[in-house]
Amino acid sequence: MTTRDISDHLKTVYGVDASAEMISKMTDRILPIAREWQNRPLDRKYAIVFMDAIHYNVRQDNAIVKKAVYIAIGIKLSGSREVLGMWVGGNESAKYWLGVLNEIKNRGVEDIMIVSVDGLTGFGDAIHAVFPQTEIQRCIVHRIRYTTKFISYKDI
Repeated sequence: MTTRDISDHLKTVYGVDASAEMISKMTDRILPIAREWQNRPLDRKYAIVFMDAIHYNVRQDNAIVKKAVYIAIGIKLSGSREVLGMWVGGNESAKYWLGVLNEIKNRGVEDIMIVSVDGLTGFGDAIHAVFPQTEIQRCIVHRIRYTTKFISYKDI
């Protein structure tokens, strides 16, 4: 979206008047902070990391395209949670996740005990290519969704 589009959207949805110039100044200040956060060093070891993608339709170059927001949430050995990062890409793929996993490793992660993921083809191979000792647990929500495809609606 352009700064003018964002300004119009804020006015329409929230009734907030914000000029395109103000939007531009805000993003100029926020983007470096967001980049710094996205590239910050991570802990060396995580007990569990949840990895998934959320799919959105986004307007890009006057067309609606599908984008995936990839997210990794880690549980530290202390039990506290931390968003390791968010990445925007095309449709979800194991190849893209491999790049995310390499980035996480390059930011200092040496070991992940368990990774919880969906059933995406090749995801397990991508994980083991970067973290060979990691146990892979299929997310229970994704497992239930997959299983219910084979059950009659009357039986649910």
